[in-house]
Amino acid sequence: MAASLLLVNNGIFPITRDAEGKLLTDVPATGLQHPGTIQGEGKLVGTASLFIRLSGCNLRCMWNIPGGGVSACDTPDSSFDVSKNQLWKVDEIIETVRHNLGDMCHVVITGGEPTIQHRSLKELCRRLKEEFDVLITIETNGTLFDEELARHIDLFSISPKLSDSLVTEEKLKQLPQQLAEKVAAAPSQKTPCPDVIQQYIDVCLNSNGEKDFQLKFVMSGSENTESIHEEVLNHISGWKPSDILAMPLGGNHQTLGKTSLRVLETAIQHGWRYCPRIHIDLFGDKPGV
Repeated sequence: MAASLLLVNNGIFPITRDAEGKLLTDVPATGLQHPGTIQGEGKLVGTASLFIRLSGCNLRCMWNIPGGGVSACDTPDSSFDVSKNQLWKVDEIIETVRHNLGDMCHVVITGGEPTIQHRSLKELCRRLKEEFDVLITIETNGTLFDEELARHIDLFSISPKLSDSLVTEEKLKQLPQQLAEKVAAAPSQKTPCPDVIQQYIDVCLNSNGEKDFQLKFVMSGSENTESIHEEVLNHISGWKPSDILAMPLGGNHQTLGKTSLRVLETAIQHGWRYCPRIHIDLFGDKPGV
């Protein structure tokens, strides 16, 4: 049976041609005439990239916003609202990449939590490396590890979700009822998992510099630093301050306006990297950019 992966709707993006090389009628969500976008976060920020977003996640995340309100997962179509997901054969994904990659040399595997589908994902990443010789980033919450999959990855972008991201009744009350019901009904794994995160770090430390990692923490301000240390950093080794990315909470300009300066100050105080979200600066909260 051919290997397949469950992707979100329009899960390979931004593209202008389908798997057969036929020109699509719709312009990419970026508004640009060319396929591709940039990596908007992390050590490779600004790098021309093609994204593959897998559906499904083993976590459900919600955060309190400074000044009131809550922020749920900014990719609901890959976590708790997967009604429009699509099953793709790995062959179809490879051909779609072939017709859209152009001169780009970076593919980002994201989700949801991509490692849930590690069996078929290993085949996809192996073929991406063999056929296109691309740099592959995988964006993961760091709760699952597969050694064979890790062999094909160049950058592990690990975003541990702290206890402040857990769904609570108080947070759910602040969501619209229909959305709250979807979030509440979905199963969720306890997080974070320092032992799993250490496996990713060890792979990089033993790679002779061929692999790298980043620990990307969603933050609203300095109040998160104690949890970052107590729940993750105190339990792992082999990291440097420059491996820690402080990313402001928010999937839109309004929320980022409340958190960005607070997180910037915290990053400077601890010698961490401040992690802007350039795709939101450029495109707002549109999916597929």
